[in-house]
Parts: sequence; C-alpha cells; structure tokens
Amino acid sequence: MAAPNQLQIEISKENAISSNLPNREEEIDYSGRAQWIRAAVLGANDGLVSIASLMMGVGALQHDVRAMILTGFAGLFAGACSMAIGEFVSVYSQLDIEMAQMKRENGIMAGNGESEEKEKLPNPLQAAMASALAFSLGAIVPLLAAAFITNHKIRLGVVVVATTVGLVAFGGVGAVLGRTKVVKSCGRVVVGGWMAMAITFGLTKLLGSSGLEM
Repeated sequence: MAAPNQLQIEISKENAISSNLPNREEEIDYSGRAQWIRAAVLGANDGLVSIASLMMGVGALQHDVRAMILTGFAGLFAGACSMAIGEFVSVYSQLDIEMAQMKRENGIMAGNGESEEKEKLPNPLQAAMASALAFSLGAIVPLLAAAFITNHKIRLGVVVVATTVGLVAFGGVGAVLGRTKVVKSCGRVVVGGWMAMAITFGLTKLLGSSGLEM
C-alpha cells in the first residue's frame, strides 16, 4: 500500500502545480505595462500622423516629391528630438516625486520593500529613447510610401493608405499588449489620423488659394 500512496501524493502535487498556472497568468498586472505602452504607442502614432499630415500639407501646394520627402525628414528629426526631450523631462519629474515619497516612507519600509520599490521606479533615459525610436518608426511609414511615386495624386493617396494601415497596426499592438478592445482602439486612432491629415491638407490649400505661396 505504500507505493500507491506515494504515487497518489506525486500526482496530487503535479495537479496542484498545473492548476496554479492559469491563475498566475490571470494575476498578471497589465496596468504595470501602462507606462512603456503609452510612450511607445503615443510616439509611433504621433510620428505617423504628424509626418503624414505634414507631407499632406506640403502636397496641397507642392507637386515635387523632393519637397515632400525633405519636409518629412525634417519633421522626423525635429519630432523625434521633441518627443525624447519631452518624455525625459516628464518621466524625470515623476521620478523625483516618487523618490521624495520613498524618502518620506524610508523609516517605515523594510529593506526588501525599499529595494523592490527602487526596481519599479521609472527610467527617464529609457523612456526618452523608446519615445524617440517609436516616433521615428511611425514617421518612416509615410516617407517610404511616398518616396518612389512620381505621380502627385497617387502619391497623396498612397500616403493616406499607408498611414491608415500603420495606425491600425499600432493601435492593434497597443490594444493587445494592454488587453483592451482592439476594434475600439484602432477605430479611435484611425479616425483621429484622418482628421489630422484632412485638416492640415485643407487649411494649407486654403492658405495657398488666398495668395500665400510656398
């Protein structure tokens, strides 16, 4: 009887381990991903929409592909630097606040607790680099789409299509990583991107028709 009892014990242990696996996955705190998901998705969407809108604005008055591409790259460089600096300053301010809070609680927290808190502190440099990289990745989509098309109207259409596909992709990735509704997330960013491109194109066209030429 000893052998069956031992076997039953081993089986019970395996069942207990396997039954805990789904619970561990369910206990994952997806809100912990919010900071870097926000920075990456915001950076990519901002780069995509900003550069696409900028190129559409230039395309409203200029048919030269070279003017659109050069303007787009100038926007890419300026936007990536702006995103990096803005994210660095923002996250550094958050770090200062959390460090001050840790010092106030230093007398209460145990050594292990303090170590765990430090590991969770935001990293300004990492956030800045991620934001700049994400912006650049988003910005390169309309640039690559327009670079090799000589026909002006087709080029503008391709920029809109490529931007729409990029917005759907970035919105979907952000929704999957954050465990939110994919359709709702994608719809939001696509409609926002279309509005930005349409407004930029329309207002630039209006300025051009009023006598202000580039």
